[in-house]
Amino acid sequence: MSCFDREPHRLAGFALAAVLAGCGFGPALADDQAGRWPDGWHPHRPDQAPPQASGPAYRKGVVAVANPYAAEAGAQILERGGNAVDAAVAIAYALNVVEPQSAGIGGGGFMMIHLALSGRTFVIDTREKAPAGATPDMFVGVPNSSLQGVAVGVPGMVRGTADAVRKYGRLDLAEVLRPAIRLADEGFAATPRYAAVSCNSRSRNSPEAEAFFCPGGSAPVVGSLVQNKPLAQTFRLIARHGPDCFYKFMPQKGCDIAKGIVEGQQFDRPQAPNGKGGSMTYADLENYRAAERRPVEGSYRGHTIKAAMPPSSGGLTILQMLKMLERFPIGDAAQGYGFGSVKTINVMADAMRLAFADRSIWMGDADFVPVPGRGLLHPQYVEQRGAAIVPGVRLAPNPTPGDPLPYESAGHHGRPRVAAAEPVTGPGETTTHFVAADKWGNVVSYTNTIESSHGIGVFAGYRRADGSFRNHGFLLNNELTDFNTVPSTNPYTGSAGYNDVQPGKRPRSSMVPTMIFTPRGDPLIAYGSPGGATIINSVLNVTLNLIDHKMTLQQAVDAPRVSITGTGSTIARDDGIAPAAPLPADTVAGLAALGYTVGAPADIGSVQAVLIDPWTGRQYGAADGRREGTVIGLPRRQGH
Repeated sequence: MSCFDREPHRLAGFALAAVLAGCGFGPALADDQAGRWPDGWHPHRPDQAPPQASGPAYRKGVVAVANPYAAEAGAQILERGGNAVDAAVAIAYALNVVEPQSAGIGGGGFMMIHLALSGRTFVIDTREKAPAGATPDMFVGVPNSSLQGVAVGVPGMVRGTADAVRKYGRLDLAEVLRPAIRLADEGFAATPRYAAVSCNSRSRNSPEAEAFFCPGGSAPVVGSLVQNKPLAQTFRLIARHGPDCFYKFMPQKGCDIAKGIVEGQQFDRPQAPNGKGGSMTYADLENYRAAERRPVEGSYRGHTIKAAMPPSSGGLTILQMLKMLERFPIGDAAQGYGFGSVKTINVMADAMRLAFADRSIWMGDADFVPVPGRGLLHPQYVEQRGAAIVPGVRLAPNPTPGDPLPYESAGHHGRPRVAAAEPVTGPGETTTHFVAADKWGNVVSYTNTIESSHGIGVFAGYRRADGSFRNHGFLLNNELTDFNTVPSTNPYTGSAGYNDVQPGKRPRSSMVPTMIFTPRGDPLIAYGSPGGATIINSVLNVTLNLIDHKMTLQQAVDAPRVSITGTGSTIARDDGIAPAAPLPADTVAGLAALGYTVGAPADIGSVQAVLIDPWTGRQYGAADGRREGTVIGLPRRQGH
């Protein structure tokens, strides 16, 4: 048991113009400015909720999750005395049952934790690793590599979540897994989203997956019972024997999950020519370790923002975009920068294009390559890059990566750029995100994934001697396609591409659990999103909505979004969730007149968020209707 059972909520009386009646986030005020407020702004009072708060207020914990069953699992753990870490792990396992196409123990992610007692914020990195047999050219000539065993990385979720519960939780792992075991064993009523994706091409990639997700060629009817007893048995093994039962083949204990992973990732897509299985061994599994890391940190209009660090590209990319946008009066409709205006989206789009150009060559696993994080966020470098953004003009030609190395360390002069093709990575369109807060003030923001929908479409499992299939009930990831799929060259260093495959290396990710903090270091808002590379821009959109457009938490989540995840000028758009109004037609026309191509409306991301009032400790949640977002707070209201 950790110190969390003794942890009181840390009330912080502070002056923050963010907490004002109807004024949204403004610049933070230093302690010696307390009581001197800008015109029209009023000090926050204990009986007055922050303007970003929306919906009911809670005091004993809240979860915001992309699925109602998983939200219930987290709430139950909080009610049993667990803290935010326990609840987050319970949610992660439950999502493997009810959202198996998005995440699960066959994959990994980034678990951002804030501990109230110590004030420490860190990330447990459970990103998958390349096996020892991986090579930079292992995807070359392999068709549909994201559907084959060669794409499977060594999964990290089980090791990392077990470490989190052991070191920072209040309950033991078996107790935390209980809701997920029950869901898998007794079943749940198929939700609309579960049914909608159950018969897609990826879920039908192997006979066993097709038989489970699309029995008889038909998706389960919404409301019909879905059970996964093999997964319940896998969870029971982990609960009984701990994470070693997942990572080590120990048949004397009944721990054969590792055999299912190793043999499952040898899948070479026999229905198509030139298939290629993976090279993962038992040693690769045994050697996997999760890592505790410091998040990247920056500021925007006086507010401290912490976000996931490499091997995620998300935090650096978001902070770079925010710093490039800080010179524009976003949110000021009088100057043409209101929400959804041509000017606002114009500068957002070009900031995305510039930052994604840098992301393409400078970001990767910092355990293997020297990611120039300091240089990418250096004020002079950001000013130099951002100077190309001109309101009323589309940045042309398409931007190329800049050189942050001279800003990374004193005396570094960089070198000329050499001709080199931009790296190419594979797909990555699913994932899930959730947030949990407890009554002691601890907060977890957690993004978890198996990469594309249904991973490689193959269950971990193996053939027994009698020819029957021993199914472990969880899907294998295709995370290694987040590496550059062909060997590349960094055009400034002449070295191999920062995100090229190497044995033991983690592929670059877009997952970016994020928190905004008060000047005194208390978490104010925790949030994040799924969606492949669009994760980065979903988080950017919501950040601007909160800080610049003065929206409530739920409004910020519901609002329309825009996204560009490369250097081109095609803007993806999302019309938002009612009652939010879609982007105006004249905005779409105005962007087209500038030379952008604006796509048809489609969902971008699924942001779940929690706000904590640092004055009173009241907690608020916001869930995204783009999926099946659900908020459950404690104590529960009567009738819930």
